[in-house]
Amino acid sequence: MLLIKSKFKIAKRLGAAVFEKTQTQKFALSEARSAMSKRGGRGGRGGSDYGRQLLEKQRVRFTYGLSEGQLSKYAQAAFAEKDPSASLYKTLETRADNAVYRAGFSSTRRAGRQAVSHGHITINGKRITTPSYQVKKGDVIAISEGSRRSPLFAGLTEEKEENTRAIPSWLSVDLPNLKAEVGGVPQYNPAEVGLDYPTVFEFYSR
Repeated sequence: MLLIKSKFKIAKRLGAAVFEKTQTQKFALSEARSAMSKRGGRGGRGGSDYGRQLLEKQRVRFTYGLSEGQLSKYAQAAFAEKDPSASLYKTLETRADNAVYRAGFSSTRRAGRQAVSHGHITINGKRITTPSYQVKKGDVIAISEGSRRSPLFAGLTEEKEENTRAIPSWLSVDLPNLKAEVGGVPQYNPAEVGLDYPTVFEFYSR
């Protein structure tokens, strides 16, 4: 598992969106104050092409909680596809840990990764323990029967507005029964995703 020592320090460099924990008003205000204090001074890191590419690669890596080796492997495989950016995005989104997070069964991707690793998740009724497992159209993701009373999933079926999260169109979630079905394929839309995958491939093609 990828261990991250200081989410706030990394998010200040890569942007708040890389971690769910830093997507708060308090963090945004802190960033605004920091930007104002730096205004008129030297430019930050990432001004060169290489710096820009490295920054975007790191944003993708930390967003999905991947090691350098994992992201590099995914990128190399995507290079062979007709649309590398769409292929890489699909691969990352359809990881089991991310699908668990996207379905609303965990509060963060890291929690989703732990849920899968500890055997709390089933795919088509079969328990899995590999976070990188690739879900596909027609798969049913569920919290295992033996884990449904775990404190990890307490309150999931309660309709609380603060717990709601936008569910992507490729997932159909049945929250009362703690299951979700993969109904489609994640589509890469740069404006919606907020991550520049072509720039990531610029980094790996150097």
